[in-house]
Amino acid sequence: MKQAKTKLPAVDRETITSVLKRVIAENGRAHLRGYIFAIACLVVVAGTTAFTAWIMESVVNEAFANKRADIVVYICGAIFAAFVLRGFATYGQAVALSKIGNNIVASYQRRLYSHLMALSVGYFSESRSARISAQISQNVSGIRDVLNMTVTSLARDFLTLIALIGVMIGKDWLLTVIVFVIAPPLLIGLRYISRRLRQATRESVEINSHVLGAMQETIQGITIVKAFTMEKQLKTKVETIIDRAENRANRIARLSERTAPMTETFAGFAISSVLAYAAFRSIYGDVQPGAFFAFVTALLMAYDPARRLARLQVSLERAVVNARMIYEILDTVPHQRDLPDARDLAPGPAAIEFRNVRFSYAQGDDILKGVSFTAEGGKTTALVGPSGAGKSTVISLIPRFYDPSSGEILIDGQDIAHVTKQSLRNGLAYVSQQPYLFEGSIRDNIRYGRPEATDAEVEEAARLAYAHDFILMQPQGYDTSVGENGVTLSGGQRQRLSIARALVRNAPILLLDEATSALDTESEAAVQKALDHAMSGRTVVVIAHRLSTVVNADKIIVMKDGLVVEEGTHEALAQRSDGLYARLHNLQGNAASQPIADAETLI
Repeated sequence: MKQAKTKLPAVDRETITSVLKRVIAENGRAHLRGYIFAIACLVVVAGTTAFTAWIMESVVNEAFANKRADIVVYICGAIFAAFVLRGFATYGQAVALSKIGNNIVASYQRRLYSHLMALSVGYFSESRSARISAQISQNVSGIRDVLNMTVTSLARDFLTLIALIGVMIGKDWLLTVIVFVIAPPLLIGLRYISRRLRQATRESVEINSHVLGAMQETIQGITIVKAFTMEKQLKTKVETIIDRAENRANRIARLSERTAPMTETFAGFAISSVLAYAAFRSIYGDVQPGAFFAFVTALLMAYDPARRLARLQVSLERAVVNARMIYEILDTVPHQRDLPDARDLAPGPAAIEFRNVRFSYAQGDDILKGVSFTAEGGKTTALVGPSGAGKSTVISLIPRFYDPSSGEILIDGQDIAHVTKQSLRNGLAYVSQQPYLFEGSIRDNIRYGRPEATDAEVEEAARLAYAHDFILMQPQGYDTSVGENGVTLSGGQRQRLSIARALVRNAPILLLDEATSALDTESEAAVQKALDHAMSGRTVVVIAHRLSTVVNADKIIVMKDGLVVEEGTHEALAQRSDGLYARLHNLQGNAASQPIADAETLI
C-alpha cells in the first residue's frame, strides 16, 4: 500500500534566519534575565576550558621538566578550582535553559490552544484532528530548541572554540596555521553532507507526524476498528508508514554519522602532524615540550565545539522545521472574526429569520440554494426532508459555525453577521446528533452548559432530561468519571447528559440536531417529555427524526435539495396529497414511532 508523499518547502538559510528572528522577538525579552545568566555561565565554561588547556604548559615545564615542587601546589589548586567552577557553571546554565525551555513550551501550548479555540468549525472540518494533535505534540518543542541551540552554540561552543584557538595561537602560531590549512577540506565535506541531510530531515518530521496521527485515529475509533475487523487493513497501512519513517531515520543516521570518519580522519592527521613537528623541534631544537602539550590539549578540546558547530545547521534546520509547523497553525487567520461594528445581541422573543440564504462548503456546490423561512419566537420549528437536503447546515448556520455565502440570518431583526459570536452563542443551547462528553465527572459535563450553575440546578437539569436515575446508579453518582468521550456510558445515556447540558444553559434558543436519534424507543419517550418541557417558552429549531416530534411542532419546514419546498403545520401539510411531507406521512402509515429516514429510502 503506497503512501502519497508530502513535499515540504525547502528550508534555506533565509528561512532559518527569519524563523530565528521571530522566535527571538517573541521570547527574548520575556526571558532576557534567564538568558543573560545562562550566557554568563557558558562564558565561564568557555573560559575555564581554555584555562585548562593554557595551564598545561606550566604543568609540563614546571612540574616535569624543571621539577618546581613549590609551584605544583598552586598549579593543581588552579586546575581544581577551574573544574569546580566549570561544574557549577554547567549546572547553572543547564537548569536555567531547562526552565526557560519548559516555560516556552508551556507558553506556546497555551497560545496554540487559545488560537485553536478562536478558529472556526470550518478549519477543523478541513483538517484532520489527529494530524493537528500530532503536529502540536511533536513540533512544539522546536521553538524551544531553536533558542537553546542558538544560545549554547554561540555562548558555549563558539566562545570555547575562539578561546582555544587563542590558546593555540599563543602557544605556537605556526602549528595553528598548519591546522587551518588542512581544515577546509573537512568543512567542505561537512557542508556537502549537510545539504543532503536537509530533505531527509524535513521528510522525517512529516512522516513521524503521520505515524502519530494514524495511531491516534486508531485509538479514537477503536470500536469501529473492532466492529468492522479493520485490524489487518490498518496494521498494513500503519506498518507502511512506520517502515517509511524507519527508512528515513536510517538514512539520516547514515548521513549524520558520515561526519565521524571525516572528522576522526582530520583529527588523526592533524594530531599526528603536530606530534611529528613537535618531536622534531624537541629532538633537534632542544625546545621544552610544555607549549606543545598545551597546544595539543587546546586542539583536542577544540574538537567537540568545532564538531557541534559544524553540525549546527543540520540540528537547527530540524528545529526550524518543527517551529514552522507550529507557526503554520498560529498564523492561520480565523475564518470568522467579529466585524468592527459588531455589538452584543439584544434580548427579545428570539425569532429567527432566514432571508434567501445560500451556502457551500469549501467552494463546492451550493448546499443551500436560497433558503427563506421564519422560526417564530417562543415556538418550535421542525426541519424535515431527505438526507442531504441541508437540514443540519441550517442548524449550523444559526450559531455561526459557518457563515452563509449570501443572504441574511436575523434574530429579532438583528443580522447575526453584525453580532458578536460570544453574545450570540450565549443565547443558544445546542444538542448535536452525536453526543460528545469530555473527560471528567458527570456533574462537570452537565455544568459545562453554564459554569456558574449550582449543584441543585445541575441535578434539576438531569431530572428534566430523565438522566437523574441512571446517574445515581453509577458508582459515585454525579461525581462518576465518564471516561474518554463517555466511553463508560451507553449512547442513550450520553445523549441524555448532552440534553441536560443544554437544559442547564437555560438559553432562549434551543437547537436540536436529531437529538433523540441515539435513543431507544423507551428512552426517547422519556426524553421527548423532557424536551417538551424544555421547549416551552423557547424558540426551538429541531431536525425531526420521528413523526412524534413533527406532530407537536408549531411549524414544519420541508426541505429538499437545499430549498424550502413546503411550510406549515402537521395537519395542513398532511392533507396535501401531492406534497412531499404527505408522501412521507402516508409511507409511514401514520406510525408516529417510525423514523422519517426509513420512509425517505422508499422515495
